[in-house]
Amino acid sequence: MNAFRTSAAFFAALLLAACAPLALDRDREAVTAVAQAQAGTKPAWLATGDDRARARAEADRLLEAPLLADGAVRLALAHDPALQALLFEAQGASADATKSARLPNPVFTFERLVRGSGAGAETEINRMLAFSLFEVVAWPARRDAALTRQEAQRLRLAADVLRAASNAREAWVRAVAARQALDYALQARDAAQAGTELARRMEAAGNFSRWQRAKQQAFDADALAQATRAAREAMATREALVRALGLDADQAARLKLPERLPDLPVQAPAEAAALRTALDERLDVRAARFDLETRARLQGLSRISSYVDGLRLGVERNSATGSESQRGWQVELPLPIFDWGDAQRASDQAAYTASLHRAAATGVVAASETREAYAAYRSAHELARHYRDVVVPLRKEVADETLLRYNGMLVSVFELLADAREQSASVALAIEAERDFWLADANLRAAQSGAKSRRIQELP
Repeated sequence: MNAFRTSAAFFAALLLAACAPLALDRDREAVTAVAQAQAGTKPAWLATGDDRARARAEADRLLEAPLLADGAVRLALAHDPALQALLFEAQGASADATKSARLPNPVFTFERLVRGSGAGAETEINRMLAFSLFEVVAWPARRDAALTRQEAQRLRLAADVLRAASNAREAWVRAVAARQALDYALQARDAAQAGTELARRMEAAGNFSRWQRAKQQAFDADALAQATRAAREAMATREALVRALGLDADQAARLKLPERLPDLPVQAPAEAAALRTALDERLDVRAARFDLETRARLQGLSRISSYVDGLRLGVERNSATGSESQRGWQVELPLPIFDWGDAQRASDQAAYTASLHRAAATGVVAASETREAYAAYRSAHELARHYRDVVVPLRKEVADETLLRYNGMLVSVFELLADAREQSASVALAIEAERDFWLADANLRAAQSGAKSRRIQELP
């Protein structure tokens, strides 16, 4: 009896040691640290009604003033229900990984047999507590592999968070640029309508030909079409922003945007710094390394498990009526007659080699994507500055000179209106250039973090 109690105590202590705790708090801390470092804010886990109420109150506070880019990112990470679904799905995956880090439960067998009947019946009771000896030996390696897998899952979750932040920033840039373009399109339309009305009056007075009036009216029709397209684009981009932020109908109605995009930065970051940041911090590169480490641990484990995967040890105690109790142990070992485990070892070796090449390919793609994103950023920055510093000032100078000549009765009002149209067109192109720059800025951030890389989602 003492031996059985000692064995039971040993199994209990072993079971407690092998119960890996849930790592949900650590998951949140890791994702929060990445989001805070790369997105400037942290996600919120809305698990209860009070959490959702606080998130809505914060959203209402942000919507009281025109929403800036950083506010859009904060709103998306703390309010978007689509992101919340991803966060809690990731918690489920983390719990599954924790489960794989624990030992299988021991098996307790109780058997009661009766021989004969009546007063002379004999009762035999058999008890056995068994567990997988191989799982006990392999448990440290499985635990380490599961912990490494959890690290990779945390990086995938961080990528989901940063992707939501990037999508919100891009949607905000498009919405603000579309609204700014709409304002200038409406100004151009009003100027064209004024020119058309003046042309009609001058034609009626005999001072304008039909050809001149039709030409001016065609300008008016084009301006109206452009304003209509701009209004449609402003509406579409605003709704895209609403979806990226997860706003309901009431919140969408209260959403206010600034009148223009932010000023351009004075200079772009150095290429070497951008590349170094990417190779050090890209989530897909780090996840590929964790995946490779996991495969290496599992490969070493499979070399043993392919032979002795079914090794079981049990402690047994039997008692029968009128007889002394029997105590002993039992070993169960499958004989590798038909399956020597060579197929499993080959499969694990192939998986490890694939992970090795995948990690190398991920590093190559990370560097290439970052170089491409940086080149687009520099090009967009130079083009936006060219429009801001050269094209728009020149068009304004031409319009001012035309106005002086009009005041001196050296040019007609239609030449003045034509210059105004050209100035509005250059401003519209400048807005597009600024929009493209800020989109390139968001794309560079995503490239440096690897948030939008498909490879991080393709990792096992």
